[in-house]
This record gives sequence, structure tokens and C-alpha cells, in this order.
Amino acid sequence: MNKQTKRLYFENPYQVEFDAKIIEKTTYEEKSVLILDKTCFYPESGGQPSDKGTINKVKVIKVLEKNSRILHVLEEDVFSEDIKGIIDWIVRFDYMQQHTGQHILSQSFDEIYNAETLSFHLGHEISSVEIDLRKITEEEVEKIERLANEIVFQDREIKTYFIQEEETQSVPLRKPPKKKGLIRIVEISDFDYSACGGTHLRRTGEVGIIKILKLERIRNNVRFEFLCGKRALQDYTRKNRDLRHLSNKLSVSEGEILNSFEKLVLELKAQKKKNKNTQEKLIQYEAQEAIQGAKEKIIKEIYSGRNPEEVRSLALNIIKKGEYVVLYGLRAEKRVHLVLASSETLDIDMRELVPIVIPMIKGKGGGSPSLVQIAGEDPENLELALDRAYEYINNRLTD
Repeated sequence: MNKQTKRLYFENPYQVEFDAKIIEKTTYEEKSVLILDKTCFYPESGGQPSDKGTINKVKVIKVLEKNSRILHVLEEDVFSEDIKGIIDWIVRFDYMQQHTGQHILSQSFDEIYNAETLSFHLGHEISSVEIDLRKITEEEVEKIERLANEIVFQDREIKTYFIQEEETQSVPLRKPPKKKGLIRIVEISDFDYSACGGTHLRRTGEVGIIKILKLERIRNNVRFEFLCGKRALQDYTRKNRDLRHLSNKLSVSEGEILNSFEKLVLELKAQKKKNKNTQEKLIQYEAQEAIQGAKEKIIKEIYSGRNPEEVRSLALNIIKKGEYVVLYGLRAEKRVHLVLASSETLDIDMRELVPIVIPMIKGKGGGSPSLVQIAGEDPENLELALDRAYEYINNRLTD
């Protein structure tokens, strides 16, 4: 029977260093693996990532659990039989803040809205819980936050202990345990009782603060992203810096930023509408000038520094004002565009030009009998493609 690894993090999650003996050496994904008689390293489990750190100064890449034994996947092999392990305390404490914060947050949802936590993910930057809720308002989210942080500020004791499976009926667990046999309980005094194998803090005050960042619908439930402790402080620092920057840029107080922003949005929309109206008038004038300067029914031109929508609008304005065929090319960065249009009264299907010009500019596109648009990757043949289109249309008009 395989000897199990003693989990020191159950006894003391604040222990950073440990000495151990090697039980077995193996490999995982072509990397060296050590199985020890005891360890402080928490293996990836229950939504919580594995600890980081070193064994005999060799980096531990990941930690896994298999058959009640802990697999330490190393960056390179370790040859000494005497093992000295050191976990990364900064990462461990961060995970403890996030995981304990999740227990408080989940029980807050359960207590106020009788909403079950369906899943939990502890990410390297942001954590999330999926809650059995159909909808929730901003005010209700704030109510959850208030209760969760009250529990934090009350600095309640957190205890962990093991009980037999048959004893779980005597403990008011938030949800039934998934495992059988010996069950580990994480108890937040007079608030939450959860079956959990993760690393947790000794008191709720160490969580610091719990902040819900955003929510989204998923699988007919609601997923909440949140931060705890140092992560929440870093987020607040960054956002406060951004607010100060915006306040200075807008020359308003922080409390007036939202109103000032909404005013700017309205002004921008009005200016865009005004610009669009002005642009449409300019296009109409330009179309009229093109018609007045035309010496035949075919108007051909190559533009640079314009966008395809402007050129398209110009072509449409021309064919609406008279019986013309417009053959426009556009050079735009590394791509080229063709806008080919014809007055409907001329009875010319511009789609007939597609197989002629597309191979020449390595393009793609299509359209209707009166308007074809093509985007291509070969700018060198743009002028030649327009010339071929001109020859084809000219022959059609003189038939």
C-alpha cells in the first residue's frame, strides 16, 4: 500500500518551511516529480491553485494530488535524499485571503437570498463564484458586500477540524460534502460551516476587504468576479489614480466626473451627427463637381487618404443624379478597395466585373447589380484593374 503524504498545511497553513524525506521519484509531462513523506505545498484542488515555492532551491512548477499522495513537479531533478521545502508565502497568503473571502461571500449570498454557490475559481488575478440566481440589482449586490465586509471587520475566529462522514448531520453545513469518509470543516464563528480542504486564515479580519467587481449571466445563473485583501487594495489604488487623472483632465472634482463624462458623450454624439450632415453635403457637392467635369458616362478615379465608406457614398450620389458608371479605386494602408457603381437605368450588371478585377488585386467582395465593393491585397495592379473594368464597361455602352 502506498504511503500517504502528511499534509502540514492542514495543521498550520502559516508554516513556510519544512524538512522531508523522499518516498518516490517519478515523472509528469517529462518533468521530475517528488513524492514526499510530508509537505507544506498545497496541491491544486477545489478551485484553488497549487502553492509556489522551491525544494532544495529548485523551482516547484506545480503540485498535484494522486491517490492521497502529493506530487511535486520540479523544474529539474533533485538528487539529495534530504529535502528542504520553502513555499512562497506571498502567494500562499494571497490565496488564503481569496479563498476565505469566498467562503464569507458565498455564505452572504446564502443568508440573504438563499442562493447556492455552484462553482468557485481562484484565479491568479481575479476570483469568481457562480451563484444560483436568475437576476440581481446593484443595490442587492451592495447589500451582499456590506454583510460580507461586516463579517470581515468583526474579525471572527476561523477554525478547521475533521469529522467523520456520519457526524456531518450535526454540523449546519452550507452544502453537503462531495467527499466520503473523513471530512474537513472550515468554520467561521457563528456564520459559515463548509466542507473544504483549502488553506484558510485564522481570523476574518485578515481578509482585509471583499469587493465585487463585476457580474455576468452564465448558464442561467450569475457569475460574480471579486477581489479580497491586497488584491482589492491594488485595484482601489489603480482606480483612484485613474480618477485623479480624469479629475485633472476634466477640471472637475472626482464626484463630478460621471456627470461631466455623460455631458461629453452627449456633446460627442451631437458633433458626430453634425459632422455626418456636413460630410453628406460635401459629398453631394463633390458628386455634382464630378458630374460637371465628366466627359463621358464613365467616371474613373483613384483616391488615397479616404475611407471606403466616403468613396462608396460619393459613387452612390453620382449614379443617383444621372446615367453614369463610376469606377473608383482606393489605396488604404496595405490594402486596396474598388467601388464599382452604375445607374440602374443603364441596365448594366456590375457583378460582371467581379471575375475580371478580383484576380488582379487578389481581392474578395461582391454586391448588387448597381454596386460592387471589393477589397484586395495587391496595390500594384489597382490602376490596371480599373483600366480593365473601364474597357469592359465601355464596350458594353457602345454595343
